[in-house]
Amino acid sequence: MEIRVIKTAEQYETACSELYQFMQSSAESIDPESETGKMMELLTVLIEKYEREHYPIDPPDPVAAILFRMDQMNLKQKDLAPYFGGKTKISEVLNRKRPLSLRTITLLHENLGIPLESLVRSKHSQIL
Repeated sequence: MEIRVIKTAEQYETACSELYQFMQSSAESIDPESETGKMMELLTVLIEKYEREHYPIDPPDPVAAILFRMDQMNLKQKDLAPYFGGKTKISEVLNRKRPLSLRTITLLHENLGIPLESLVRSKHSQIL
C-alpha cells in the first residue's frame, strides 16, 4: 500500500477505509512501533489534516458555550452574577440582547474554563 498526502475526496474515502480495515483486522492491541502501528499513525495524521482543511469545525457561539458550561457545572444564571455584574446583564447576554464585555470574557475564561476562542466569536461577543 502506498501512502500519500490526501488531496481528493476519493483519496480521503480510500484512506478512511484502509484505516478501518487495519482496525478491524487487529483486534488486539497494536504496538505503535510496529509497521502496522506506524502505518495507522500516518494514515490518521493524513486523514485529520484533510478533515481540518475540508470539514472545519467552528468554535461554538459564545452564548452556546456559556450555556453548555452552565449545564456541565449545574450552574444557574444567579451563579454567574459575579462574572457579569448582575442578574439582568446575564439575562440580556443569554438572550443575545447585550454583547459580552472584555471583563466578562476574561472572568468566564479564568473561572469557568470556557475557551477564549468560543467567547470572542460573533457579534454577541463585541468587546465593551
